Amino acid sequence: MKTILTTILAIFTISIMYSQFPSHVTNLDVKANQVFTIKGNLSNGSKMDDLSWASSSSNACFPATQNTKFRGNHVLYSMVMPTYAEMTITVIPDDKNANFSIYAYQIGTSNYSTVPNLPSCIACEAEHKWDYPKAGKTQDHTRSIYLSSLYEPYNVVIGVAGADGLTSGSYTLKIEMKAEVQENTVQKPLKMYKASCEKGKAITYSGDLSEGVVINDLSWASKSSMACFPATQNSKFRGNTIIYIVDMPTYVEMKIEVIPDNVNQNFSLWAYQVGTTNQDLPPNISSCTACEADYKWDYQKVGKTQDHTRSVTLSSLYDPYKVVIGVVGATAKDNGKFKLKITTLEAK
Repeated sequence: MKTILTTILAIFTISIMYSQFPSHVTNLDVKANQVFTIKGNLSNGSKMDDLSWASSSSNACFPATQNTKFRGNHVLYSMVMPTYAEMTITVIPDDKNANFSIYAYQIGTSNYSTVPNLPSCIACEAEHKWDYPKAGKTQDHTRSIYLSSLYEPYNVVIGVAGADGLTSGSYTLKIEMKAEVQENTVQKPLKMYKASCEKGKAITYSGDLSEGVVINDLSWASKSSMACFPATQNSKFRGNTIIYIVDMPTYVEMKIEVIPDNVNQNFSLWAYQVGTTNQDLPPNISSCTACEADYKWDYQKVGKTQDHTRSVTLSSLYDPYKVVIGVVGATAKDNGKFKLKITTLEAK
């Protein structure tokens, strides 16, 4: 009987141990759509001799060749990331000459695994001092990483680390988390117009995004059955949307362009093809034949330039389609008048 009771007590103790993060992990109360900051110091952490967890294929956080960038003290934080969210985590050392690194991983909300005892995770990202410059990019003393979620919430563990054995140094940890509105938020009726196309011609329409509405739920766009734009780019589609619907004939190539009147406005554009009888619209569209999107680039592309215009191209062969076009402001501030140009040519 004593043995049985001892075993039960041990199991209960283990259960308690893994129902929350250990005491050296600071829990953060991060609110959606707000900027969270907290001060810290590497001296409050400790070195992590075993870094093999980071380079394992089940974590893929950073390669073993970069272990020297994480040989100092590690300070750990935890938080809960809601569904349909995107988050940028930045560490800002007070000393601009201090060499810091940062990492963060996502696990299930009932999982409290803490490095170095991390068998696997949903995703892990890390940032450290570059070994060499990257084309079109610059790096200062800050380090930033990005995480996103779709259908499931996650526990997130953040690690602020010193490079090359650094064990002290004050810093600010900054977390910017954007999350979709709750399901009980009512979607306003979409602003829609019927458009036309004609082979061999370009037809132009005038519009004003101030008349549009925000599409609250953008999860439709990143579904594999849509593949319109990844959730990591949701921030480019947060403003008002105006929809145009056009019937696409067979054997044509259709170029769709949006041209903001104000060259300083940041617009985005998406367009997808569906069957001619399909009545579904975002955010309730579940699949399409093809979808293309264009938005402001995060960095310069080799041999290419980008201005304030956005364009996508769709084509048809044996079947006609309904094409649904969305002209979108990147943010709530990106409102204004625009021209939508639809050029239809014979398919090549």
